[in-house]
Amino acid sequence: MAVAEDIELVKKQERELVLAAFDETVAYELGTAIRQRAITEKLGLVVDIRTWDRQMFFAATTGTSADNAEWVRRKINTVRRFQRASYRMVLERGEAPFSPQSGVDPADYVIAGGGFPIRVKGAGIIGCLTISGLPGRNDHGVAVAALATHLGFEPQDFALPPE
Repeated sequence: MAVAEDIELVKKQERELVLAAFDETVAYELGTAIRQRAITEKLGLVVDIRTWDRQMFFAATTGTSADNAEWVRRKINTVRRFQRASYRMVLERGEAPFSPQSGVDPADYVIAGGGFPIRVKGAGIIGCLTISGLPGRNDHGVAVAALATHLGFEPQDFALPPE
């Protein structure tokens, strides 16, 4: 039953981690907090924060490569198309690539944790906060913790349990 419980917790994260507004300042605050955490904890990760039509923050820390930016691109596409956290896709479908019958090209979409929808109250999903560099569950956790902290919540109230 752990998977079903994780899915419900991710749905709660998606419902409750909603911003009152989103602009360049919010993107910068979220992004720099994630980057600082990565530096402090020596995490090799890429963070990308964007609306659907433009990138608003990008940073990479030591230990990442161009591959991480490519994973970010594919996770963003998945969040945009399916309107949910990419880690929820992992929990619901497993990490197998999309089948040819799905009409989703694996070169452009991936089922892997780390893409989290940016929701704005009254507007819905307007973009994505995406992390790459850690295992997918951890990428997801970094994004959720940053949003929870930014919103004044205790991150542990939204954290998935260890596997």
